[in-house]
Amino acid sequence: MGVNLSGALLAIDAGNSKTDVAVVGADGAVLGTARGGGFQPPVVGVGPAVDALAEIVGRAAAEAGLPIEFAHVSACLANADLPVEEAELTAALEARGWSRSVRVYNDTFAILRAGLDEPRGVAVVCGAGINCVGMLPDGRTARFPAIGKISGDWGGGSGLAEEALWFAARAEDGRGEPTALARTLPAHFGLPTMYALIEALHLGTIPYERRHELTPVLFRTSAEGDAVARSLVHRLAEEVTALSTVALGRLELLAEEAPVMLGGSVLAARHPELDGRIAELLAARAPKAVIGVVTSPPVLGAALLALDAVAAGPEAAARLRGHYA
Repeated sequence: MGVNLSGALLAIDAGNSKTDVAVVGADGAVLGTARGGGFQPPVVGVGPAVDALAEIVGRAAAEAGLPIEFAHVSACLANADLPVEEAELTAALEARGWSRSVRVYNDTFAILRAGLDEPRGVAVVCGAGINCVGMLPDGRTARFPAIGKISGDWGGGSGLAEEALWFAARAEDGRGEPTALARTLPAHFGLPTMYALIEALHLGTIPYERRHELTPVLFRTSAEGDAVARSLVHRLAEEVTALSTVALGRLELLAEEAPVMLGGSVLAARHPELDGRIAELLAARAPKAVIGVVTSPPVLGAALLALDAVAAGPEAAARLRGHYA
């Protein structure tokens, strides 16, 4: 291919459910790609997780016609939530010998960078869980542990589904206020009552992983005017606003125009009520924030971070974006 090996870069976006890998030239050309399963070191261990990652990297390198040797590795990895985890994963990737230059990020940084023309701004990602990161061109970052309730997190598709079930169960048996969720949640699965849904979830008749299907039901119920459902939508908007304003403040961006990018399946779905409430709250608390929605694949962000690391320049970034447009 006439590619200078010294310019070949490896970009990895490894989420909980899937992994995308790209081999990219320093000019922004995408030379090879591959996709595989999720990256879950807490479940299988760091070694086996990196073994599975290596197989995907091997396929991408083979498509590019290159050996597995790169000028730089930019790896945006799920479960790299704490600095100690980043350090452990960095060491594991360095041990593979793919490059003498390896940088591990939490996978939320891939979504942030994918949505920005320069590495400056904040992203809030709400998929199964919720997280927020921010970055500046000088390398400074803002982030949260984002490991669940013990780190103060609330929200995400899984959390919203659990909250909706809680309110619906209490509405049906009389412990809580009435809500249409007591009807709409079981109806989604063709069941007549919350009791029937509780039984099905408890006994595994409805698999645990199908609970995420209830999040869109929550939003539809809210749009139909249900007060309890709406309160959950508004609480999510409060969380998104709190995360983004704190991150902007840490990066000293509250006083200047700065992007706040929204990503992940829940926020990218563009629920009008949620979008409107977030815009209203940010206008009051961070009036110079500019809201955007990230729909580009996160591996683009990982590859842009790799280009940043080698100071590739705007033409290379534009070429890369063109590939993923």
